[in-house]
Amino acid sequence: MRDVVYVLVFEGFADWQVALALSEVRRPGDWEVRTLGLDREPVVSSSGLRVMPDSSADELDLDAVAMLVLPGGHLWWPAQVAQVAQLAARVHEAGAPVAAIDEGVLALARAGLLEHCRHTANWPGQIGREVPGYAGHDQYDAHVLAVSDGGAITASHLGSIEFAREIIHVLDLYTRSDREHWYRLFKHAVPPPWLGGETVPVVELA
Repeated sequence: MRDVVYVLVFEGFADWQVALALSEVRRPGDWEVRTLGLDREPVVSSSGLRVMPDSSADELDLDAVAMLVLPGGHLWWPAQVAQVAQLAARVHEAGAPVAAIDEGVLALARAGLLEHCRHTANWPGQIGREVPGYAGHDQYDAHVLAVSDGGAITASHLGSIEFAREIIHVLDLYTRSDREHWYRLFKHAVPPPWLGGETVPVVELA
């Protein structure tokens, strides 16, 4: 049964980029979130959180994986990108979606997963500059912060809320109406109707 959402953790991974999405994945109680390391060694996130991976990349259960989530970070090295690209390709070939934000998108491009599906990244030209042989230029969408297509979710480093929305949609969490209310709440501070007309206080910045 595919009920495990794996999130890759590595030294310097941007935990905040995936935190909202993962909290929503866990909320219904139907999905398990597991951390996946390139090996079993503990890592420290960009926020300073020390994380012990639940398993290594070699131990990923392809029969259980419902999605692989790749955060961004400042410490993506070429060797890491190549290794993660192979991991992403394995998951995608097994029939599970892969979701990447920020520098994590480069691994999907390296795996050749973006050549025939609509996708985005941090800025136009980034993928072509960083990934030799990238052939998905015609599929690049510079007008969205996150998009899902062809079993791949991609997002700009500025689109963590949109990234979470796409993950929620792909995993079919909540109803379509509830997903829209969720997005309006987190993106625009518009409370859903079931809050009974409560208003969100506006804080003016000096």
